[in-house]
Amino acid sequence: MAKVLILYDSATGNTKKMAEEVAKGVQEVEGVEVVIKHVDDAIPEDLLNFDGIIVGSPAYCGTLTWKLKKFFDESVSVAWGKVKGKIGAAFSSSGGLGGGNEATLYSILTVLMNYGYLVFGLPDYSAPGVTAHYGAVSVGYPKEAEQKACRMLGRQMAEYVKKFCKGE
Repeated sequence: MAKVLILYDSATGNTKKMAEEVAKGVQEVEGVEVVIKHVDDAIPEDLLNFDGIIVGSPAYCGTLTWKLKKFFDESVSVAWGKVKGKIGAAFSSSGGLGGGNEATLYSILTVLMNYGYLVFGLPDYSAPGVTAHYGAVSVGYPKEAEQKACRMLGRQMAEYVKKFCKGE
């Protein structure tokens, strides 16, 4: 069975809510297991044990949180280069417009690419003006359109891991 990890950090609960919505999207695809983990509960071996990873972070100065960066920095000896060809994606929440969501997504995707993950975004719109081109984003608590974008991201990940990692 294909397996997807949703790894996130959240200070206010907004990014956690997004993680839950991403998981719902993964669950829409039969034959894919999903696990949600807060970064505090993750271990480096988690990177080896999943076919896909979707990382979510609040926007802090346009980058992923220090906890997520520390996790990936400390996972190098276990997972660097060993996840080559697995699938990765990102989501982010910010406190306001211009709050750094896209820059945060880029920082997450950069980390994933350096590990060897194949990363993706979505050309689809979840509502007029709401896209997930670089990953799902939300300003504040995710409203229905942002929740839908999260579910779309999760569903696409599930379809990719089944196709590319499990050959289904």
